[in-house]
Amino acid sequence: MSKQKPIKIEDYRELARKRLPRMVFDYLDGGADDEHSLKHNRDALDSIRFKPKRLVDVSSRSLETTLFGHRLPAPLAVAPTGLNGIFWPNGDLALARAAAKFKIPFILSTASNASIEEVAQCCDGEKWFQLYVVHRKLAQQLVERARHAGYTTLILTTDVAINGLRERDLRNDFGLPVRYTPRVMLDGCLHPRWSIDLLRHGVPQLANFKSADAQDTEVQAALLSRQMDASFDWDALKWLRELWPHTLIVKGIIDPADAQRCVELGADGVILSNHGGRQLDTCLAPIECLEDTVRMIDKPVLIDSGFRRGSDVVKAIAMGAQGVLLGRALLYALAARGEAGVEHALELITSEIDRTLANLGSRSITELNRSFVQSPF
Repeated sequence: MSKQKPIKIEDYRELARKRLPRMVFDYLDGGADDEHSLKHNRDALDSIRFKPKRLVDVSSRSLETTLFGHRLPAPLAVAPTGLNGIFWPNGDLALARAAAKFKIPFILSTASNASIEEVAQCCDGEKWFQLYVVHRKLAQQLVERARHAGYTTLILTTDVAINGLRERDLRNDFGLPVRYTPRVMLDGCLHPRWSIDLLRHGVPQLANFKSADAQDTEVQAALLSRQMDASFDWDALKWLRELWPHTLIVKGIIDPADAQRCVELGADGVILSNHGGRQLDTCLAPIECLEDTVRMIDKPVLIDSGFRRGSDVVKAIAMGAQGVLLGRALLYALAARGEAGVEHALELITSEIDRTLANLGSRSITELNRSFVQSPF
């Protein structure tokens, strides 16, 4: 397969599995506990069936949409993901540049290997910043840095009070700094392309915390183990709303009542997410909560977790979502072929969206509605 051009995201997953050492691939690919949520995200999307409409002129089609007042060529954004430099050198910058090329938002994670300022300087695309709250004072500093760097949107992640039990990572003893055990060194030798890149560029660091501050080591360790501020509550959301003057989105929502309260407290939208199945096992899939949430609030509802095909995106939009965040789908491509892989993965997904629209009998992504799909929930 490595000599053939991938034709779907699963092909990139296989290429990533071959290039990465096992502990790195498992970090990318794994989920919490028995990984039921990981599997259920896909099963829920696959359970939705299309109801195509016939005798519709679909000779020309449009994927364009509007999100928070901005025109987008497709209802997509690059999801916030951490430690991307361990998949490919300067992985955050590669993702940001690819997003800018496709004119879709790039969301930088707090746990990125490129700093807020580096990403702002590397490309001129729309940049959003995702916030993990480890310490309130640190969170305020990060928010102010994002505002000064020109980020247009702040995303608060709420589903990581403590780290999910990711058994693959525990079995592999995965973490930073890398522990160079004989098994790890052997695995590195068996994946020479990845190892050479690591030696050439160095082990990635959490760039947003590189300073002379003595607290850095403590903060980085807390972030890597997801030791977040578990006291962050609705009052804290009010504080963050007052702190950030631009678009504020709350991520990690599953209960529609929580979405409603977020909006009541000033959020401009929500992202339905179970963290890609990496936090709470046997959790509802976000797609199962989508329609109830859309009925509950009058603000944009975005969604992630499990999306691998353009047809998945079409299903979510038909059921009321206004945008889909792509995480692992693009990381597989990043790990396999860097920035070129991410660009090609976005091409694959957008072409799948277009093809699905044509065969579904819809001339535009904005024409989609519930009549195009049937679901068991």
